[in-house]
Amino acid sequence: MERFTISLDAPLAEAFDRLIHTKGYLNRSEAVRDLLRQQLGEHQLQHDAAPYCIAALSYIYNHHERELAERLTALQHRQHDLTLSTMHAHLDHDNCMETVFLRGPTPAVREFANALLAERGVRHGMLNLVPADLEPLPPHQHAHQAQASGANGQRYRHVHSRPRN
Repeated sequence: MERFTISLDAPLAEAFDRLIHTKGYLNRSEAVRDLLRQQLGEHQLQHDAAPYCIAALSYIYNHHERELAERLTALQHRQHDLTLSTMHAHLDHDNCMETVFLRGPTPAVREFANALLAERGVRHGMLNLVPADLEPLPPHQHAHQAQASGANGQRYRHVHSRPRN
């Protein structure tokens, strides 16, 4: 690990210490590392320097809206290569919240999110992107997943996703 020193004026240092205490950090170093990762990730996403991402797309919609649930499901099926999972919650008699977990090329994830959020009846949507390195791997097994192989011992292809930085 590389070390570097920064100087802060007293009011800024005190404000930072209050912030990291509120957020539960045990020390300044871990807080600074998280801030740097966040800023680097945002910079990469803003400047198209993150070709791949993992993401959570959350939105609220009125399930009484005509055929909206079917349209949302159809959108997700058309992008099954990006969609990892969807979580659905009933908020009240009229509104539902869904979070779609996505992984893939950043432009494709953004395009999918924009299309879904533009559907009539979808409200309060938000996309949270994290730059990622995706490693397509040849079929292999992990020691803890040996029992996950098929009955004939076949191995399944999968992708490892790692946040960048």
